Amino acid sequence: MGNIAILTDSTAYLPADFCEAREVHVAPLSVIFDGESFREAVDISTEAFYSRIEAGNLPTTSQPSIGETVELIEQLPNEVTDVIAITLSSGISGTYQSMIALNDMVDVNVHAFDSEISCMPQAFLVEEAVKLRDAGASAQEIMAHLENVRASIRAYFVVDDLDHLQRGGRLSAAQALVGSFLQIKPVLHFQDRLIVPFEKIRTYKKAVRRIEEMMEETIKGDGEGYCIGIIHANCPERQAEEIASMKAKFPKAHIAGSHFGPVIGTHLGPGAIGITWYRRNW
Repeated sequence: MGNIAILTDSTAYLPADFCEAREVHVAPLSVIFDGESFREAVDISTEAFYSRIEAGNLPTTSQPSIGETVELIEQLPNEVTDVIAITLSSGISGTYQSMIALNDMVDVNVHAFDSEISCMPQAFLVEEAVKLRDAGASAQEIMAHLENVRASIRAYFVVDDLDHLQRGGRLSAAQALVGSFLQIKPVLHFQDRLIVPFEKIRTYKKAVRRIEEMMEETIKGDGEGYCIGIIHANCPERQAEEIASMKAKFPKAHIAGSHFGPVIGTHLGPGAIGITWYRRNW
């Protein structure tokens, strides 16, 4: 680990074995059902979460506990002087501001980095930070690199039901009502740290196809050097279909899958699919 530790929140949805092997520390966000709080991937699994959702039990969400995050940092090895903390977008959570506030509570330097997004794109940033840390880069060099990578990441998603975004305050009631009435499946993305409609499409298949078209405009040839991620919300068959399609189009790209866990799944609902990509220089 050296003198730099990498910290992220649970909405990056990184595999536990990756975090353990690469010494990535995770501060969990929570979902709250009927007043009872569950830390995602700690107290509730993704499968159990979607079972509750499909039964009509709708949760709210909360950011990581400051006390638990302070404790996590205090348990780091003594040689650690700097923590790179990569968070989900500050436009949808107070986690980033909480990480900044940690500087007044711990003895190490906490460098908070706003991914301005979440999920797999956030995981890409964590992976980039780990690579540079392991290569001996300074905290300042890692932060500068993350800014460049963040600017290069593209990500879009489609949801089955706009009501989840509206209930969570991530989409206006008017947008959700019009979308549902017209059976629109808008392509969504993050803009200025918020989830907003990118383009209005009438069907799920056409919406996904539109994202694929944008990808094909960016990625030329066989995809060599690119990293592509397909994210699903309790619809693994849709993810598998999309991964197969991407592998056929871009045989030399690094293609991987992830999922929308409890916190992000609360806002997107079952059936959502996300597609993200960027050029990886290693």
